[in-house]
Amino acid sequence: MRMRSSLPKQFILVKEKPVLMHTLERFYHHNPKMELVLTLPEAWVSYWEELVATQDFVIPHKTVVGGAERYDSIKNALSVCYGDIIAVHDGVRPLVNDVTLKQCFRNVLISDGVIPVVPVNQSLRVKEGESTRAVPRSEYLLVQTPQCFRREVIEKAYEQDYHPGITDDATLVEEAGFAIQTVDGNVENIKITTQSDLRYAELFLK
Repeated sequence: MRMRSSLPKQFILVKEKPVLMHTLERFYHHNPKMELVLTLPEAWVSYWEELVATQDFVIPHKTVVGGAERYDSIKNALSVCYGDIIAVHDGVRPLVNDVTLKQCFRNVLISDGVIPVVPVNQSLRVKEGESTRAVPRSEYLLVQTPQCFRREVIEKAYEQDYHPGITDDATLVEEAGFAIQTVDGNVENIKITTQSDLRYAELFLK
């Protein structure tokens, strides 16, 4: 709805290529040996396969049918992953850079889980009933992806049942009793959700 498009945002073309392909390329070029697992709604799997064929997209990846919630989709993907380190990334974040990826994958070797974050650069207010109150922005961080975990950590976390408070994998991992380390993200690593985000992404991808 925010994108004002009937086509899911991961399939919208940027520089004549679907956003999702740009994202997969970022990880492949960072490490060609990385196992790439893509979750998609069942109704859109055949559309993706057509895109792969027409775009002559040759980067190796597996496609897994997602579920009703992000929780279900990641759980389905975990069932086909074989690596000791699991990284969960939003398909509509094609601008993650190599520095962020290196920090995540290096630090997760000595942590339960690692997430990239960036500081808030605008003023914030919190709702309190019918009014609002200013809060110090220095105490808040914006969370990005990839969120990286040791396999045994995220598998243990996904033994928990789903509830609406699970907004990302780090939340679930913390609820399982594990600690999350933060590293610096890159500010251009936005999650594409609007038309202006698409234009922003196109500028960077040039």
